[in-house]
Amino acid sequence: MTTPPVHAPDEAAVPAARSADVPGADAGADAGERSSRGLLARAALLTAVLSVAGSVLGLARDQALARLFGAGRETDAFLVAWTVPEFAATLLIEDGLAFALVPMFSLALARRAQGTVPGDPVRALVAATLPRLTLAFAAAGALVVAAAPVLVRALAPGLPDHALAVDCTRLTATCVVSFGLAGYCSAALRAHRRFLAPAAIYCAYNTGIITAMFVLGGRWGVRAAAVGVAVGGLLMVAAQLPSLTGQLRHPDGRPDRRRLRSRFPFGFRRDEGAGAAPRTSTATATDAPTLSAGATAGTNAPHRGTAGQEAPAPRTTPRAADTPARPLALALLGTVLLFALCRQSQVLIERFLASGLPSGAISHLNYAQKVAQIPMTLSLMLCTVTFPVVARAVADGDTERARARVERDVALAAGLVLLGTATVVACAPQMVQLLFQRGAFTAADTAATAGVMRVYALGLLGQTVVGALARCYFSAGRANWYPLGAMAVGIAATAGAGAWAVGPWGVSGIAAANAAGITVTAALLVAGTGPRSVPVRVRRVLGDLARPVPVAVAAAVTGALVADRLAAPGVSPAVPLAAGAAAVVGVFAVLAPVLGVRGAVPAVESVRRSLRPVTRRLPHGRISLRIRFPLPRRFPPGPRPRRPHKSRGSRRSR
Repeated sequence: MTTPPVHAPDEAAVPAARSADVPGADAGADAGERSSRGLLARAALLTAVLSVAGSVLGLARDQALARLFGAGRETDAFLVAWTVPEFAATLLIEDGLAFALVPMFSLALARRAQGTVPGDPVRALVAATLPRLTLAFAAAGALVVAAAPVLVRALAPGLPDHALAVDCTRLTATCVVSFGLAGYCSAALRAHRRFLAPAAIYCAYNTGIITAMFVLGGRWGVRAAAVGVAVGGLLMVAAQLPSLTGQLRHPDGRPDRRRLRSRFPFGFRRDEGAGAAPRTSTATATDAPTLSAGATAGTNAPHRGTAGQEAPAPRTTPRAADTPARPLALALLGTVLLFALCRQSQVLIERFLASGLPSGAISHLNYAQKVAQIPMTLSLMLCTVTFPVVARAVADGDTERARARVERDVALAAGLVLLGTATVVACAPQMVQLLFQRGAFTAADTAATAGVMRVYALGLLGQTVVGALARCYFSAGRANWYPLGAMAVGIAATAGAGAWAVGPWGVSGIAAANAAGITVTAALLVAGTGPRSVPVRVRRVLGDLARPVPVAVAAAVTGALVADRLAAPGVSPAVPLAAGAAAVVGVFAVLAPVLGVRGAVPAVESVRRSLRPVTRRLPHGRISLRIRFPLPRRFPPGPRPRRPHKSRGSRRSR
């Protein structure tokens, strides 16, 4: 089933020439590039800060769960039901639905900017997709409620308290609808370069769960946590609705801009920098060439420029925004959702294998995974922010800009995640003791969780590479089956290795199988880049991934020695944790520039640019504003005629 496409007109407008072809536009292009980088840096910093806040609240949620219910049979029952929100978050918020919707909204925004489609393409896209997706979310949630007993029996056949897990699963099934709507809002807002509300959703989500556990935990037990999942999902939608409705009501994001248009009827573009050529409204449909069947705007056919002059030839790469609109087909959603489902199925394999182990094994896996994945989540924040940029570059046909952005993101994400991996490996016992060892969570649980967490950390680089490169394969908004195949091979490796290792090594063997399987998938995704996705340079990417590895090994060994030396029975775990983390960061800061880690310098530069104020005081004391009003052009494009120069003597004579 497909939704009705947003059709393009039969005649496409002439593509805008590159800024380099416009006289005097080089300075404006450089200023626009610097402004864009500063915006991305600030957005990445804002997203990272709110994600850290959400992760802290997530740790507080896990602490409350461990303190109130421990790591026994009740917690195991809830964690089996927790599979539903975990899958829903991956499919509908983080990876699956975003991979399909962000390119579609980017394409609609490109068409809106070009003015080649009558009406508002973004509103038409929302009207065509949101109602049907909402019905699909509701149907999927109802199916989970009805099939809860079968689902629990399939996930954990050896679970002691089957009825409790079924009750929790039915309560958490409501998140399928709320997470779907929250993911839709997040994708639309990120495509509009609005990152505040999407980054704050997990703060609202975890707040709802924590509140429900403390308010209802005494009467309903662990079922209160499942109720909190339902409440938190509603809060995720409520946190984004005002921003999204504002974007749809005012397409340019500024309500007062319409009055400015009435006062300045000439070309007024939000993305014009100083020196950039303003957009004029003299071009009509008769100036544009009529496209024949199979042709795209962006060919080398000559076209008329402004004032009858021969305009520079447009770029030869066809732009997705100039091609007819594609419907939201089942193939695109199928590839995206199946890829995300296959990736998340690692959790199913782990819990299936751990259900036959002694009580508490599933809880140890869950707590270790939640803490170990924090570095991966933070490192992928940059890729989340820049994914709309890559999708827009692909829609504009600018493959070079998309490739440079992807390579830079992979290098920076690899450096950040390896820094976090070294910290987790070095200070795992102190982290678990500080976060969870209280109430029903004993010292034996701390030792088991810390061992599993160190093994989990070995696959964080593979998880980051998969998360960063998967966006490249879906950035064009077309169905792509290669990522699903690569993920299926990795899942098969995880299942085979886990079935073999669970006997001799228990939960640590399951974690090692997880790391091995995701590393296989990452290698296949790196090798498959090219015509299937953004054509990154494989050797350069491999070099950027390999250089931080010895730095991370040295930092982890140093941090572990420092943390173990300071750990003592009467000493708070915060002291060795802080010392070990400081040692890891120090070793990384010293060795990373020496070994040429590509992400070391960009990380510092990104933070420096993000902290730069939007307005700055000039030497003569005035304030430089970023709002520029382009004046109407009096002369055709090209060098302007120079006025005759009058000497000072002629002025005095007058």
